[in-house]
Amino acid sequence: MQDLLTTAECDDLTELERHVLDRITEQAWLDLTCELVPAGQPDAENPLDPDEPPAREEGAALFVADKLRAMGFDVSLPTKREGRPNVVGILEGAGDGPSLILNDHLDTYPAGDWSAWTMTGGHPFRPTRHGDRLYARGTSDTRGNLACTLLAVKAIRDSGVKLNGTLKCVYTADEEKNGPDGSIFLLDECGLDADYTIVCEPTGWTRPDGHSGMGIAVANGGNFLIEIETRGVKSHLWRPDTGVNAVAKMARLLTAFETMTFTHMPAPLAGGTPPMVAIIRVQGGEKREMQFTPDVARAVLAVVGILPGMTPTSVMADIQMVIDAQTAADPTLQATARPYPGALFVDGTQEQDGGANPTVALGRAYERILGEAPMLYRKNAFNDTIRFAERGQAAVTFGPGEDGWPPINEYIQISKSVAATKILALTVLDLLGVAA
Repeated sequence: MQDLLTTAECDDLTELERHVLDRITEQAWLDLTCELVPAGQPDAENPLDPDEPPAREEGAALFVADKLRAMGFDVSLPTKREGRPNVVGILEGAGDGPSLILNDHLDTYPAGDWSAWTMTGGHPFRPTRHGDRLYARGTSDTRGNLACTLLAVKAIRDSGVKLNGTLKCVYTADEEKNGPDGSIFLLDECGLDADYTIVCEPTGWTRPDGHSGMGIAVANGGNFLIEIETRGVKSHLWRPDTGVNAVAKMARLLTAFETMTFTHMPAPLAGGTPPMVAIIRVQGGEKREMQFTPDVARAVLAVVGILPGMTPTSVMADIQMVIDAQTAADPTLQATARPYPGALFVDGTQEQDGGANPTVALGRAYERILGEAPMLYRKNAFNDTIRFAERGQAAVTFGPGEDGWPPINEYIQISKSVAATKILALTVLDLLGVAA
């Protein structure tokens, strides 16, 4: 496979399978994605910051619920927080086959400065095609992936196929803030479960040589927000030598955090990345006091890629070791660390069995459509797969969105998305079976 501009569909498709896949076209995926991207936006923007207001996903939820009802699903909107309904669509099986959840989320990252969205004419929610890429906020994370799930199911329904097992299409609120009003609520308070779960989130990759594909994430890294504070001695602007600049102390400390390693962790899954620190906010100095050097500075760190066995205590101990080492080298450094108020500690998950479903069925469909086996790896990001997996459910992540999409001018590859939709359709047929 050179790339995904054309797929390498096998010759052993049954007549029924071809009947389903023929309904999955580039235009059908584009039309649906271009409807989904602006639905309920910008209200569905959901910043990770615990101290920022949450999203309101109601507009997107109602739009998706109507799509599911039109396909014959029994739809409910379980809601923990007003304005944030989740969507649960259930299509009961005609027989005694297993159950499958197809999951995605309704909230998105904030778009930021709209004028920076040069590929969409200054409007982040206006889907715009350039070659094989569709640009807009939410294309990769994750409404382009959501479109894959809906189109795969629609192709099955429009073909007249009756599934033997039960299909649940679950679209959650609050994923970008780790799921308290979404996946956690559905699993712990509403009793949501299934034999298998596929979360259609970005697992796409493209190498520098142009070779591209999609992995299956059989595990996820967790995350943890930490606040660092440095203190100094305020001095007059014209005599910085008489004080201790808290911002300068913070700058040196942050360099040490960027290169730190963590001690309390097992070896990561091949293809994954080790735990690391991302510096996401730095503040120092007060308004109306530019005539003085700052005596307090604060930074927020995200520890990402947390692996099973790491805990809040172990992570904080590693952070403190860095502070202690820097203090030993610079006795004037005064620094403290604490968990960021209101943030959740998200555990890394254990690897799912790559030789069991749903991974086997996904891999089988992947090979039939693309002519090669998918890569299994640990995804270094939060998604709702974590919430299913940590409750003992067989859950994996698979989707055409770019794993590491750009914050501005976010995009998804169109041909990859069409291929993923076909893979999902075959997987649903494989896992749930077709009623006689």
